[in-house]
Amino acid sequence: MCLPAVTKIFGFMSPKTLRWIIPSAALLLSYAALPLIFHRGSFALTAIGDITCTAVFAGATIVAFRNAVRDPETRAFWGFMTAGCSIWATNLGLWVYVEVLQRREIPDPFVGDIVLFLHVVPFIAAVALRPHQARSQNDKLHLGTLSFFMLLIWWIFIYAFTIFPDEYVVLNKDLYTNNYDFLYAMESFLLLAILSYFIFKTRGPWRKFYCYLFAGWALYSLTSNLINRAILRNTYYTGSIYDVPLLGSSLFLVWTFTQAPKWNLKPEPIEAPSLRWSRLPTRLAMLAMLSAPMMGIWALLWDPIPQRRRFRLYVTFVTLLVLGFFLFLRQSLLDSELLRLLAESQKRLENLERVQNKLIQREKLASLGQLAAGVAHEINNPLAAILGYAELLTNADVQSEQKVMVGKIAQQARRTRDLVSRLANFANQSPTEKSLVDIGVLLRRAIQIETLRMQEGKVRVSLEIEPHLPKIHASDSQVVQCFIQISSNARDALVEAGGGTLAVHAYQDANEVVVKFSDTGSGISEPDRVFDPFYTTKTVGKGTGLGLSATYGIMQDHGGQITCENHPEGGAIFMLRFPIAKAGMTTDAELVNTYLH
Repeated sequence: MCLPAVTKIFGFMSPKTLRWIIPSAALLLSYAALPLIFHRGSFALTAIGDITCTAVFAGATIVAFRNAVRDPETRAFWGFMTAGCSIWATNLGLWVYVEVLQRREIPDPFVGDIVLFLHVVPFIAAVALRPHQARSQNDKLHLGTLSFFMLLIWWIFIYAFTIFPDEYVVLNKDLYTNNYDFLYAMESFLLLAILSYFIFKTRGPWRKFYCYLFAGWALYSLTSNLINRAILRNTYYTGSIYDVPLLGSSLFLVWTFTQAPKWNLKPEPIEAPSLRWSRLPTRLAMLAMLSAPMMGIWALLWDPIPQRRRFRLYVTFVTLLVLGFFLFLRQSLLDSELLRLLAESQKRLENLERVQNKLIQREKLASLGQLAAGVAHEINNPLAAILGYAELLTNADVQSEQKVMVGKIAQQARRTRDLVSRLANFANQSPTEKSLVDIGVLLRRAIQIETLRMQEGKVRVSLEIEPHLPKIHASDSQVVQCFIQISSNARDALVEAGGGTLAVHAYQDANEVVVKFSDTGSGISEPDRVFDPFYTTKTVGKGTGLGLSATYGIMQDHGGQITCENHPEGGAIFMLRFPIAKAGMTTDAELVNTYLH
């Protein structure tokens, strides 16, 4: 029958799937016909049966390893699957070595039984990694996964404690066989239970993948149980009909491995697990830690055979050492994670407080701007009249004492006019036209203007600008105004302190251009209040307290930041940060997002 005809019969299957199913079905039919061709125990039947099964599991190992190499996101999962398949193939390779190469019957007990029991452990570890669940970069080793590894160690301890004494210390074939079959069945049932849970919790390709794994392993578990019963009845032999479903389950698992890359199995974010389920591995690990010494006490008090009792006590001691190591490792990881979360929470809290203060400052400046606009308008007209009449009186024929008083009135009126002018300028701040500007050129221009006002011999200026600074998107006049305002404040502070140095440094920090003003003065008494409107430490008549508030508003308009702090060695430090070539204004939402992250 040609492939298109078969495709019509099995319309739900793709040609690629059929290319796998048809050879697999042919292999199973040929394998099933072997007992009809060769008699029981013949060398040909034994060799074909052992080599075929070993080849299939070797192929499964290769496919799983290839998946691990191809997909970094699920590499750990496929790495454990590769380990499980390789241990499985090793067990079958031992059968080939004994039955084919040495032409002997499998001894009882057989060292391959240990290998066969252990091959399920990597499979359980693989699914315990929850490859379907995406993790953050900080989640390098999940604590629940570590607890599960402790359970796997405990499971190996159960094997060594229960089966080893009757297998190698004091041989008891019946007891050893019954215990082995029971534990192996429980091991397979545990893997099926985990797969069932993941089928229930996942969707899409991952659910399909887990369903296929469940089906393949369920068929294998049922077949292995039938084979164990046949061994007890002495009806099993290599190449018998019992091996057909075993080979079928193996081929099904290999097919699932080959299809996994085509299903695009990528870790996906899922809903947070309930508190009950998230604590389950930890509680089971705690029970494992408590059960190990209890089993050791049982062996010490009630095991009647000294050699077996001594062996079990040794196994218990070693297991407690290993579990203790993993327990301390888990606690260490937990402490590190808690410290990281605490530091991150502290950082986020500080950033949130900083953002809150900045938003409050912006609202304060906006409200003040509206108030200042109204006040300036109402005061300007009567102030102009006062100043005009004062000038008329100055030119009039009045006594000298009166002229002095009129001069003082005119002086205070002009001072008030300057204050009103500054209030008007502060109130009328608005986004201006911006362009790409060289911050180094603007900084040199501002320092040149301010240097002319410096008192020679008392105040020194040190300017350092890194070469090839990237340009910023800004208003050159407003940026120069900011530089002049900060350098002017530093100059006044240094003059008041009797002299000193103002160091200005411009450099690039990540995606920002930073301008740092550092002086050697006496510092600022309240750094947190320097940007508040009308806050000033200067004497009456020398400052209005609006310069730094206006500077703060300009920096906000440019999407930048300005901070102030005192240097531990004395003096004040102002840091101005401008975003590199970013057009547009920074909104409040963008500001919050920037600071919180």
